[in-house]
Amino acid sequence: MALSAIQPVHRHNFSVMLKSMNRWLRLCSLALGLAGGFWLYTSLRSGHVFTFHRRTVKLVEAAPQSQYEPGELDNIQIYRRVRPAVVNITSQIIQYSFLFGPEPASGQGSGFFINSHGYILTNYHVIRGATRLRVTWTPARNQSRTFNATVVGTAPVLDLAVIKINASHLPTVTLGNSSNLQVGQKVLAIGNPFGLPGTMTRGIISSIRSVRDPGGHVNIENAIQTDAAINPGNSGGPLLNSQGQVIGIDSAIYGATGSNVGIGFAIPINEAKAVLKDLITTGHVERPSLGISEYIDLSPYLARELNLPVRHGVLVVKVKPGGAAARAGLRGGHTPGYYGDTPVEFGGDVITAVNGERIESGSDLERILILDRAGQWVTLTVVRGGKTLHLRVQLGQKTHGQYSA
Repeated sequence: MALSAIQPVHRHNFSVMLKSMNRWLRLCSLALGLAGGFWLYTSLRSGHVFTFHRRTVKLVEAAPQSQYEPGELDNIQIYRRVRPAVVNITSQIIQYSFLFGPEPASGQGSGFFINSHGYILTNYHVIRGATRLRVTWTPARNQSRTFNATVVGTAPVLDLAVIKINASHLPTVTLGNSSNLQVGQKVLAIGNPFGLPGTMTRGIISSIRSVRDPGGHVNIENAIQTDAAINPGNSGGPLLNSQGQVIGIDSAIYGATGSNVGIGFAIPINEAKAVLKDLITTGHVERPSLGISEYIDLSPYLARELNLPVRHGVLVVKVKPGGAAARAGLRGGHTPGYYGDTPVEFGGDVITAVNGERIESGSDLERILILDRAGQWVTLTVVRGGKTLHLRVQLGQKTHGQYSA
């Protein structure tokens, strides 16, 4: 009974005590707030503000790199010297859609200044079919200028073209010599892969080989194979040696994906140098005349049908009377027959090589002759009646409308 009697008394005293404590706490909070506000105000007036110190993490840091290995310095110097002479080429073409008819489309490639007056060397396939050409020149990082460009000259069989912008005092490349390239030597490629300007990649010459496109329209003899990364947009850009000289024009890649897989090809610069004067002065290459008015590419099937001892070359059907080939003793056909639905005369000579260079087709013959001049002498390797002959031919001057050889 005693415990139950005093419980209400203790509850009443505790409640009174809590109310007193609450009033005291509110007064303390108010006082602290006023004091804190006064301290902050005076600190701001005096310029002394309380700061929180974060825990710092010590790092080992270096100054900007200023020393490079000799190979790195070479790359840097070549890039600085050559990159301002490399341009991005954008071509606008018209494509035809089955549903919508003609539609504009664009493509990109690279090129480089070959003189200070705006002449640019590139691939023919970069500008092929273009209705409008735009050249973007970036002399320094983030300093781009864009020009309209015109076509000066083209050599489709060599996949070469020269275009021009209206500008002067431009930086130029140095054209090297591709006659003594070695597998294993270092090469650098500068271009605009996927439209990314001023990109440089490096590698080596992996091989020297002949390359033919699937359509047979472009044949590159002694093409420079390299593992330097070449991608869409690099076409027409320079391939450089360790001296920063242009030894090739990046032209093609190998791979089903259309992107770099470590096998790219460049046109030897000597092929371009041999035709540059003609491209700039006449707009095309003044090809000499061999004096063959008609020929057929020799296929293995046709060789078996004609019982020929060779499986490659060009079968001569007709020679131009009084022409270079006729004067050298080259013979056309004399036995009537049909090639498909076309009547031809078989039995003529088969040209298998020019100056020792193997001939697979008429495109090979054109490509070799395009680098020669009227009046020059060439040696034809010919198969006639099962025998191999070597005929010396002095090339004539090609006339308008004459057949390609």
